[in-house]
This record gives sequence, structure tokens and C-alpha cells, in this order.
Amino acid sequence: MDADLDGADSGWQIVEDGFDPVLANTYETLFTTGNGYLGTRGSLEEGHEGALPGTFLRGVFDHHDSAVIDLVKAPDWVALEIVVNGVKLDVTSGSIVRHRRVLDLREGSLSRETVFSDSEGRRTRIESIRFASSADEHLCCLRARVTPENHTASISVHSAIDATVHNLDRRPFYADPPPADPQMKWHKWAKSRHLDEVARAGFPDGVYLETRTIDTGITIGYAAGTTVSAPAEQEFAERYKHVGQRSRMRVAAGETIVVEKLVTIYTSRDVAAENVGRAAQDELRRHRNAGFAASRERNRAAWAAKWADSDVTIDGDEDATRAVRFSIYELLIAANESDSRVNIGANALTGERYRGHAFWDTEVFMLPFFVYTQPETARALLLYRYHTLDGARQNARDTGFRGARYAWESADTGVEETPKWTIDGAHRIWMGEEEIHITSAVAYGLIAYVAATGDHALMTRYGAEVLFETSRFWADRLEATPDGRYVLSRVVGPDEFHEHVDNSAYTNYLVRWHLQQAARVYAELSDSDAPELAALSGRMGLAREEVRDWLDKAEQIRLPSVDDDGVIEQFDGYFGLATLPVEHDDNDMPRYPPGYHHYNLAGTKLLKQADVVMLTYVLPDEFPDEVKLANYEYYEPLTLHKSSLSPATHSIMSIEVGDPGRAVQYFRRAATVDLVDNQGNTEEGVHIASAGGTWQMMVNGFGGFRVRNGQMTFKPWLPPDWKAIAFRLKWHGNTLSVSADHTAATFVLSAPEGCHETILVHGREVVLPANAEVVVGLDRE
Repeated sequence: MDADLDGADSGWQIVEDGFDPVLANTYETLFTTGNGYLGTRGSLEEGHEGALPGTFLRGVFDHHDSAVIDLVKAPDWVALEIVVNGVKLDVTSGSIVRHRRVLDLREGSLSRETVFSDSEGRRTRIESIRFASSADEHLCCLRARVTPENHTASISVHSAIDATVHNLDRRPFYADPPPADPQMKWHKWAKSRHLDEVARAGFPDGVYLETRTIDTGITIGYAAGTTVSAPAEQEFAERYKHVGQRSRMRVAAGETIVVEKLVTIYTSRDVAAENVGRAAQDELRRHRNAGFAASRERNRAAWAAKWADSDVTIDGDEDATRAVRFSIYELLIAANESDSRVNIGANALTGERYRGHAFWDTEVFMLPFFVYTQPETARALLLYRYHTLDGARQNARDTGFRGARYAWESADTGVEETPKWTIDGAHRIWMGEEEIHITSAVAYGLIAYVAATGDHALMTRYGAEVLFETSRFWADRLEATPDGRYVLSRVVGPDEFHEHVDNSAYTNYLVRWHLQQAARVYAELSDSDAPELAALSGRMGLAREEVRDWLDKAEQIRLPSVDDDGVIEQFDGYFGLATLPVEHDDNDMPRYPPGYHHYNLAGTKLLKQADVVMLTYVLPDEFPDEVKLANYEYYEPLTLHKSSLSPATHSIMSIEVGDPGRAVQYFRRAATVDLVDNQGNTEEGVHIASAGGTWQMMVNGFGGFRVRNGQMTFKPWLPPDWKAIAFRLKWHGNTLSVSADHTAATFVLSAPEGCHETILVHGREVVLPANAEVVVGLDRE
């Protein structure tokens, strides 16, 4: 057997027992395998009616006939059809005796065992394991074992590359939704076509298929080689957008045939278009010479290195550890350090929802994980913003402003890609015009990365231009008032129930901070790298007087009112809105009041997520503890958490303000958002920002880690039934191992001899020498 399907290592496993067509698409999402270059949904190799398979390649976007630009559904590499005695084995054409699948988080592989039975009681067992290699990003591997358990069988194996794929585009609008039908729901959608076939060919023990995106002209090449362990009659099978190898053989009862399939994928984003085929076939030849087993060992070693830096453990709660590891796994397969021209879409590479577009989620929710565990990947994600700066400049120009405004939804070029209407055409979407706070999220990511890594070269060469151009946008976007103040009208904060608001607390405070940080960086570069600053200023036409103007406007930005209790008004007029009672579901989570939904709550105080609570989290140095507590207590009862991003922030802030009563509840809500599908849409892709929020809950919440004024600080707090937690952080090129229980925290700084770091633990200074264990008692008084 290829993997532990018995659950002996359950802390590292996500398991499906039995096949339920209603849950099939959800497991396809959960069982996505990937490596940052590609992601492949966990669909069954043979397919089934109602399946939503998909492989997505980073950076491969196309528009053609879609409403807005799509992350293209690429050809399917896992296609493997087994026909026994003339009957195709799949979950809808045969009886299932046993079915079990396991996603092994430790090595990024998906294993399966299914036993089928036909009408005569003949049982056939299929076992498989597959992965996208983290050691060789262009390589995908699949091995299957087929055993006719109690009969001699004529078996046909058809291994293929299938490019007859389409993207989902528009969903029909029903005033009264029809009954749920797992076999039909995807057929009802309008589809988009993005691929044309360029070439297909067969060669000894393999096939090649080349396609090209219709609008963007990206060439995609797949080379696949399949071997069968038994003597077999072989043939090359082909049709339009589909090539494969078919093997026919006779297999005795109880004997097992082994099928191994290696696939290599290249695009013209990797090499010149005319070299895609050669690159894919040469890569396939190299891996076939090494073999499946060697490829798997290389993949295991690569994953071991990732987990050494990234793992988080909870002693005393295996289910919570598994949920956190699943979140980390999803983050690790969403990005890598080798491509600075792509970002992470809202569903990463696991599905089509949000069309692969990147949001503020990256910098605010996901980037911290990469900054502190995989800083090279964090750097690549930030460089994406630099490489799409021209698109951001275009966004500003298109709305009549100077500088650069980052798109609410961004794809390959950085221009605004937010659709104007919901996928069913029923509601107008204003975020592309009004949810402009994402521009400051980019600045937030840059500042946090440099503070943690000391990579001032990135700021000098790339980040400063981003900061200055975006500050130029804010200075132009701010509107002067007769009393000499500056305001921002018609915006949307993170709480998307309320559109067209004026002076959003979240936006205005972030803009003020953004302008101040840009001026600080300008002053620092004046001292540390004046020639580079002069060259940049010359290219931009930036003078010191303009930077002084940024500071002047920052000081005069109008901030929303504050009541006598220290509560910050979320936006102008918010305090005067209607108050509605909030009901809770069986899990004690809030739900929409009767008759209300996302699009008719603007006249109420109810929130999708709490802007001000989020504000006090992202700018911890700006607000004293009593202000954080007052705003948490005011806004928490009004928040419906209809964004998957919301529970994580509330979990962290409940601990920070000293009222952790709901921290664990919010933690479980966020950490299991996909594992239990508590948003009801996991079938369309993971909530990757919630995965980032889960890591932050563990490290920033329960671990109490925050960077305050450039210094690492810790205030651990553990739920009563947890014994201890442990995690690692990267800081200025060194590694800090942290563990904490209810009485003490232990720190080990792995660094060159002679190095040291001074941290704060519950406000007390602690010096950490290199390579020594330091134990600090947690006397919270």
C-alpha cells in the first residue's frame, strides 16, 4: 500500500471515508495537491457525473469570452480510466464496497483505496497515490495499483491528457432555487473557453499535448509517460484536445498491475513558446530515468524542509493541530519563491471562485505567514506588486488621479479586474471603484517584511517606488474641505455591507499611516542611499516639497468621531443607523436577521466584519489597550462574520484585549472553515486568507507575538485544555523557536555565535543569546 490509509498518523491526515455525491466537490477542494507552480483539485482519476476537476497553473490567465479575466482551467493530467470486463470503474457506474482517501499533509500526497463490485459480485480494488512535486515544480506523479480480487479480468487502462476543459463563467439566477442536484449543478452554468489545441503527438511510452490561451497567447505543454507492470497490448489514442495511451491485458485473480504516470508541464511563461515542447519532453525523460520512487523521495525531502520552518503544534488538541496544519499546507501549495510575477488568488490554486484574482487578503492575511516562515516567498509576493505597478498607475489614471492605485481584484497585469455584477447578474459590485484601502495594504506588507527581514535592498530598489507612487495617489485622492481638513468620500471598508460611505475609519487611519511611512522611508533613504533616491526621484519627478505635502495632509486627514467610551465611529453617520437584534445558530455564530441578506443591510449597524476591530489589529501601536477593548466590546456583538476573514481577527483581538472568552470559538470557526465547510462554498475552492488567519491566530493570538516599534514581543495565552503550543519564526535571517505552556515560555535563537536578540515577554525585556535555551516565567501581573 502506497500510504498509511489506516489513520495511524492522523495528526497529519485529512480523511474521506465512503463516497457521498453531495460532498464530492468539497473533498475535491480539500484534497487539492500542488506546489505553488500548479494546483490540482482532488477529483477522482476516472471522473464521475457531477465532478468539478481542475488544474490551475500560476499566472496563466485569459479573457476571451469570459465576463472578466480568468485563471485558466488547464488540461487535466490525472485522467486515468480503468475498464474491467468492459465496464468502466467509477463511483456512478458500479457498486462501491469500500472507499477511502487520505491527504497526507506531511508529504503533500493524495492516496486512495476503492473496491468496486459489479452485478455478478466480482470485486476490483484500485489503490492510487499522486502528488505535484515540491522538489521539481514542473513534475506531477501518479501511481495506481489495480487488483481483480476474486476474478480473472480483461483490463484496459487509458491514461490521458485531457484539454476538453472550460471555466465556469455565469450562474443562472433563480427567484426560487431548484432542488440541489449534485450531478447537474455545474451543467447549469454558462462556460468560458480559453484553450485552443496547438499540437498533439505520441512517442514511445508517452504522449504530448500543446495548447494555447486564446486571448493572452500563453503556450502550455504537457508531456506524459505511462508504464504498466504487466505485458500489455499498447496503442496511442487521440482526439481533439485529448491524447492518451491505452493498455489492454489479462490479469489473474489476486494479481496486481502497477500503473505509473509521470507528467511534466511547461508554459511560455517559463521558456520561449517554441521551446515549450522540448522543455517538457526533456524534463519527462529525466524523471522517467530516475523513476517514480526517486521522484517521491525528492518530494518528501522538499516537504520535510518546508515543515521544519512552518509547523505549528498544539499539545493536548490533535484536532486543532490537524486543522492548523491543513491551513499551513494550503498556504505552502499556494505560492513559492521562484516566480515574482504572480500573487495568490482568493481561492489559491484550488478552484475557480474569484477567477484566481488577488485581493488585500495577500498582504494582510497571508503574507505574515510567509514573512516569518518562508521569507523568500514573501519577497516574491511583494515583487509582484512592483511588477504590476504600471497597472496600478493605469488604475489611478482611469479614475482621474495621479500616482498608483492597486486593484481590488488583480490578475496578471495589475489593472482592475473586479466584475461589475455578481455571477448571477443580480447585484452591482462596487468594490473595484470604492474598496481602495487595498493600496495601503500593499504598503503594510512592505513595511512588515522589511522590519522582519532587514531586507532594505528590496525597499531601496523596489518598495520605495511603490510607497511613493501610492502616496502620490492618496495625496491626490484626498478631498480638501473649507476648514483645511482632508476627507475620503464614497469608499468601502472591509465591512462590505456598507458601500458609498464617507471617512471610513479603517481607510482613513491606514492612509494617514501610509503617508507617514512613505515620508519616513524617504528620509531614511536620504541618509542611507542618497544616489539611489535621487535617481528614483528623477524618474518620478518627486521633490522634497511633495513629500512634505504628504505629511501635511496626513496630519489633516479627518478621522471619524469617537464617543465618550472611546468607540471609534466606523464611518460618518454609522452611530445613527438602525440597530437590529442578532440571532445565533446552533454553533453560537450570528446569522442574518429574517428578511435580511448581504445586499440590504446598509441601513443597519450590522457588519460583515468589523472595520475598527481590524484597524486596531493591523496598527497595534496606534491605539492604547483601553481603546482596543472599548471597540472590541462595542463592535463584536454587531458582527455577523459573513467574511471568512472575520473570525480570525476577533480571536486574536479577544486575547489581546484581555477577554479571551470567545477566542477558542472564533479559532475553531476560522481554522475549520473548509474542513467543515461552515461558509457553505468550500466546493468552489479553499478560503486561503482564512488559512493565513489561522496561522496568525496561533502565533499572534495564542502565541502573543507582535512586532511593536520594530521589536519582537510576546504575550502567550493558552486555553485551559491546551497543554502547550510551539512554532518557529524567521527574524533577520535567524530562526527563533518558541514554545509556551501555562506557566512558562521557552525561546531558542538559532543564529551565528555572538548574535543575540532582545525581546519583550509580557512587557519584560529578555535577552536571547545565540543557540541557548531561555525559559521565561509567564507572570502576567
